[in-house]
Amino acid sequence: MAKIEQGNGVDLRGSTEKLTDNGKGSSYGADLEVNGNFPGEKQVDKYGFSGGAQQHSSVEEIPTDVLRQRESKWLEMLNSWDKWMAKKHKKVKERCQKGIPPSLRGRAWLYLTGAKVKREQNQRKFQELDSQPGDPKWVDIIERDLHRQFPFHEMFEARGGHGQQDLFRVLKAYTLHRPEEGYCQAQAPIAAVLLMHMPAEDAFWGLVQICEKYLPGYYSSGLEAIQLDGEILYALLRRVSPVAHRHLKKHKLEPILYMTEWFMCAFSRTLPWASVLRVWDMFLCEGVKILFRVGLVLLKCTLGSQEKLKASQGLYETMELLRAIRPQYLQESFLVQETIELAVSEKDIEKEHLAQLRRWKESHGDLHCKSPPRMHGAKAIITAEPPSRQDLRQRPTIIVQSPLATQTAGEDAKESAKTNKGKQKKTTLPPVEAVNPYLSPSEPSPLLKHMTIQGSKESLSSAEHDTYL
Repeated sequence: MAKIEQGNGVDLRGSTEKLTDNGKGSSYGADLEVNGNFPGEKQVDKYGFSGGAQQHSSVEEIPTDVLRQRESKWLEMLNSWDKWMAKKHKKVKERCQKGIPPSLRGRAWLYLTGAKVKREQNQRKFQELDSQPGDPKWVDIIERDLHRQFPFHEMFEARGGHGQQDLFRVLKAYTLHRPEEGYCQAQAPIAAVLLMHMPAEDAFWGLVQICEKYLPGYYSSGLEAIQLDGEILYALLRRVSPVAHRHLKKHKLEPILYMTEWFMCAFSRTLPWASVLRVWDMFLCEGVKILFRVGLVLLKCTLGSQEKLKASQGLYETMELLRAIRPQYLQESFLVQETIELAVSEKDIEKEHLAQLRRWKESHGDLHCKSPPRMHGAKAIITAEPPSRQDLRQRPTIIVQSPLATQTAGEDAKESAKTNKGKQKKTTLPPVEAVNPYLSPSEPSPLLKHMTIQGSKESLSSAEHDTYL
């Protein structure tokens, strides 16, 4: 196994030149100067990408009635999250595999990762970190990386825009939260995906959970954890696709050469966006085994037969195939189904992890970076750190004043005055109850219908859109 040193061709820490657009139709373009202006009429798709950056031939359109049913079920789950995770985790997993409704994806990710609990247990922590200047070394590198993250997305296309500002805040706060770890360039797309679905404070805690619980050690100096997982992937491939394994072994193609960006960016820079979201729904629920399964599916589909290997007779040709995987293998329904059906469990990963750890110590000695134990998904996280009901209480992050509230209150007051005058006695009206979309009732479906919100001072974003406004 080749040791990775800082500064060479695969080290992602501190570099601003490594994770760049490979010219294969990806949703990101690293060195393009993007100012939000495109020739002709600008068109933005439902994911927020503009300029034709995303191809949507593989997007599954869910019927509206089915989507509304799923939203109702997710609202019910979020309202009793600890009970569902304790007694009906299998159902939560099945619903994540079907895809989290777009309107609730941000909130669901917050609960799955345990970021909601972390935020409640560390109130004002993000604000404290955000107010500090940060290490100039990391600040400079982060600032140079900002325009490289999804520059065709409406949140990040404008230099100095609110998306880039929030991305800087989240990444800088993490370097202050973990000064011994600092900043790794592969953290930026992770934070950017989170920011597309939630406010900066929530995205920060989501990043913390992914770095510390899901992918511990991935972003530390030396990249030892990603090298170990590369060897685990390679060993599992022997069982899943012997043909692909023999081919990679024949050409001495190290796992670190093709899987680093896959795993460190959680496939956010590799797959079509519809597939990215579905993979993340499963990944944040079930843990890193989903990344292994997706990687194994791509390797098997690309290199898993002699017919497919005819076009990759050497190392260079094989790398080209893995850099430009055929679109049919990346298609949402195909990839998700293959990922679900692939028989690779946490036990398989941990068994292989111990084996590779022994081999590492024999050839390299002890690990330089002592990472915390990896949590295999939402169930393991909530079991290791049981939350309180207060921590799980649903509260809006963004609060707005409804323009209907004053008008409705005034009309109610006039009507009340007329009634009181007619009865010749004073009656006290009960206060108008605010409708809070974060506190779902026993019958959550009315939240999804068109309604007049009376006296609400709560977030309006959660009913129809993602948390980020």
